[in-house]
Amino acid sequence: MQNYTEKLGSNIRFEWILGVCSKLSIFLFLLFSITTFAQKTVSGTVTDATDGSGLPGTTVTVKGSTKGTVTDAEGKFSVAAGEKDVLVFSGIGYVSQEVAVGNRSVIDVKLVSDAKVLSEVVVIGYGTQKKKDLTGSIASISSADFNKGNIATADQLLNGKVAGVQITPNGGAPGAGSTIRIRGGASLNASNDPLIVIDGVPLDNGEVRGAPNPLSLINPNDIESFNILKDASATAIYGSRASNGVIMITTKKGKKGDVMRVNLNVQGSVAQSTGTIDVLSADEFREVVNRVGTADQKKVLGTANTDWQKEIYRSAISTDNNLSITGSYKNTPYRVSVGYTNQNGILKTSNMGRTSASIGLTPMLLNDRLKVDINLKGSIINNRFGNNGAIGAAMAFDPTQPVFSGKDVYGGYWEWLNADGTPNTIAPRNPLGLLNLTDDRSDVMRSIGNIQFDYALPFLPDLKANLNLGYDVSSSDGKKLIPAFAASNFSNGGERTIYTQDKSNKLLDFYLNYAKNLGKNRLDVMLGYSYQDFINQGTSITKNENESKTFTDNPYKTQNTLVSFFGRANLSIFYTRGTFADIYASP
Repeated sequence: MQNYTEKLGSNIRFEWILGVCSKLSIFLFLLFSITTFAQKTVSGTVTDATDGSGLPGTTVTVKGSTKGTVTDAEGKFSVAAGEKDVLVFSGIGYVSQEVAVGNRSVIDVKLVSDAKVLSEVVVIGYGTQKKKDLTGSIASISSADFNKGNIATADQLLNGKVAGVQITPNGGAPGAGSTIRIRGGASLNASNDPLIVIDGVPLDNGEVRGAPNPLSLINPNDIESFNILKDASATAIYGSRASNGVIMITTKKGKKGDVMRVNLNVQGSVAQSTGTIDVLSADEFREVVNRVGTADQKKVLGTANTDWQKEIYRSAISTDNNLSITGSYKNTPYRVSVGYTNQNGILKTSNMGRTSASIGLTPMLLNDRLKVDINLKGSIINNRFGNNGAIGAAMAFDPTQPVFSGKDVYGGYWEWLNADGTPNTIAPRNPLGLLNLTDDRSDVMRSIGNIQFDYALPFLPDLKANLNLGYDVSSSDGKKLIPAFAASNFSNGGERTIYTQDKSNKLLDFYLNYAKNLGKNRLDVMLGYSYQDFINQGTSITKNENESKTFTDNPYKTQNTLVSFFGRANLSIFYTRGTFADIYASP
């Protein structure tokens, strides 16, 4: 009887569950039916607001969902949507538009071209081009998007701003450069640095002696934009020297008809070491030596408590001052600027002082048929380099020893000595002594300039002749002095190194550019010739302090001349209504 009751109860519960499920299924079916019946097919045509032609390939989506379609060759579409839905119409080069469905089943939309996107011009090799006509991988970044703050070198403006461009700082020294890689390295043995072009002048990527970074000789405040050519099709115009990409720098200029404007910008900054290497303190060092050290090791333990890393670092105060005047005089826009940057390094004794000036003139002559672009930039940098060997010595030096010995020998700095009183050559040197007894300075002057003539021929306005004459010259003088009493160079009697370098880069470019609109299509052809001559000469002599011994004497001179013929052709075809259908219908 008990088993029968349990079975009967189970049957009752089962029947109840079936009843609930049936009612729930009917409810869901009715809800689905209502939702289905609320959907309807919306069709229409998307056309260009200017000429009324159909726009194939326009995306039509239901806002807030994944439902959508693409217009056909004539700009027609069909999509399922509800009365409360909103359709979003978007196409490349056109302003997106949203339309509420309501009770309509036919919706025709006219899209307005995004003139800002279509007409935006970017600088490419030997000329400019509209973004809509580009086929290569080119990234453009203007001054509005630059990194802000006390920027000392041009590469710092770009750090983290462009996809595919990796900028790794080489160190924290004043004016120190960065390693720039565009889409990674391309060579195991050769240079992987990109080609840098400033206002149409390709620079020599070689070292400027006495400058921690060639780009440190350019005032970042004078830069208007960067255009970065990444792939083979974009860089091919510069040949093999652009195999690692091209960074094209355009400097700021005045605007036609503008009033005179004066801009003064003063910035200050304080830099500090964000952290130090975790090493044993003086008390911890003594505890270890007393516990496991030998009697001789315990004997040489000191009583001082010296944090050597704190001894070599400092809070570095830097300033950046810039004055610019822009405007237009009659038919000649102009910009003149001067700047002074004084950057101290967190490593004691390191410093960079840069004085820069630039002039830019862009007059229009001969009824605006001749555009002249004049750019002159110059800078003088005075560097003092800190001895980076002090960084490693600060981590290895005995923290129980004092900074100063109380004696006059070795500049008064405490050093590890042999029994005869000479410096122990296998022991680290006093970190502060390495810094203060090394006087490593350089003076570098650099000037980059060009004058470019762009002339539209009167008998054929679509044909322009462009002549670009440019130069890049630099002069370096450096001296490194370590006195004979310094422990770091005691055995050699000190060090006196003197070096010079003079670099000259002369440029002549000439090309013809024919650009013609053929209805909605466009033909752009360019042919040109380039001559560039590089001369690099200098000396490097290292002697002891009293110049009785000569360790190295290396004068040098090299010359390389680059002669190029180049060309480029672009044909932009605009497909109108019926074009795609005709193509697909053709055999």
